[in-house]
Amino acid sequence: MQPNLALIYFIFGGLLPGATSRRKQMDPGPCELPRSQGELNSFLWTIRRDPPAYLFGTIHVPYTRVWDFIPENSKAAFQASSSVYFELDLTDPYTISGLASCQMLPHGENLQDVLPRELYRRLKRHLEYVRLMLPHWMTPDQRGKGLYADYLFNAIAGNWERKRPVWVMLMVNSLTETDIRSRGVPVLDLYLAQEAERMKKRTGAVERVEEQCHPLNGLNFSQVLFALNQTLLQHESLRAGSLQAPYTTEDLIKHYNCGDLNAVIFNHDTSQLPNLINTTLPPHEQVTAQEIDSYFRQELIYKRNERMGKRVMALLKQNTDKSFFFAFGAGHFLGNNTVIDVLRQAGFEVEHTPAGQPIGNTTMLPSHVRITNGYITVNPPIWFPNQLDQRPRSDLPFHHQPKSSAAGRLLAPSITASFYVAIASFLLSLLRPS
Repeated sequence: MQPNLALIYFIFGGLLPGATSRRKQMDPGPCELPRSQGELNSFLWTIRRDPPAYLFGTIHVPYTRVWDFIPENSKAAFQASSSVYFELDLTDPYTISGLASCQMLPHGENLQDVLPRELYRRLKRHLEYVRLMLPHWMTPDQRGKGLYADYLFNAIAGNWERKRPVWVMLMVNSLTETDIRSRGVPVLDLYLAQEAERMKKRTGAVERVEEQCHPLNGLNFSQVLFALNQTLLQHESLRAGSLQAPYTTEDLIKHYNCGDLNAVIFNHDTSQLPNLINTTLPPHEQVTAQEIDSYFRQELIYKRNERMGKRVMALLKQNTDKSFFFAFGAGHFLGNNTVIDVLRQAGFEVEHTPAGQPIGNTTMLPSHVRITNGYITVNPPIWFPNQLDQRPRSDLPFHHQPKSSAAGRLLAPSITASFYVAIASFLLSLLRPS
């Protein structure tokens, strides 16, 4: 991750007067698939051991948008590894149910009870606008795959009045036309998790939901109100046409595909924070914005990097005969105080692996391996627990455990796989298992 000043700007720079011009300066333009593997960007690092272990940087976008730009040696490393680990266990229904529980206000409270009246009114009006626009934002392909606007809105925002304000802020930031049009295709992290399960690999996670969730709930109430208000102001300005989003999902995809290792971009994808700082804010509000930035940088990036790095080390030391593929958000590997730094400080030899460079003890995947279907069938059906406290207890790191349907309930037959993928991807995007 880039110098701290750059991170501060990217996370909180969206309302600066020059944001639009800066976006144009950073826009890499059309991104075409290079003719040779060696020209592709690589987010693969090799941990030197026998057998080798790999670190792979993902971004939280539909995998179909980036898959052809991922070098074959990265895919070969995934194929060759017996164990695949993510930030969170993306195929475990406890991840989804735990996240849903974390978002809820305590003691049966409602947003109308805790938000100032005018802020609540503006929030309700914006969500009514989203509901109205949702059918126009969705693609014919999405509708053909069983995604419908009413289902999608109710699943994402149907219980918004019961959510904590900080989660409503993140929800609002995700309810945009660009994000809605991407629902139904697994994000890269989720696709890799599904593929690992299909290949019968050992899968697991280095974090629990609560470890990503609780820091978000740790902001004090005045900070949360400030962040929600600024987020609504930004979206109201976008609706009015007086502001152009400084960075979009399309920008992120272009930077990932075209080889721009800009840690500021990937820090944003890692933190999922909205842009808050506005240089026209009164001094006391600028102080609040800086305090929020400092808190989230420490809690959602630096502390997590240290924790994740230590758990990677524990897995490697406890399983000296196993090969590993760790797929984390690219921002966790770029800049300063990264997962890679934690490993190197502990004596591990970690090297960047350029595209085209053969990897140890693996066979390169054939070049014709490409996407054949943008939608992945979820099989077996997804199980949801009836109670959160049914979650199996285990020591860190967290290994995949087979899911029993005895204590849970299956998704209703009318709920399509594409619908589940859309909802799962949305919920995971709130934490950014980057």
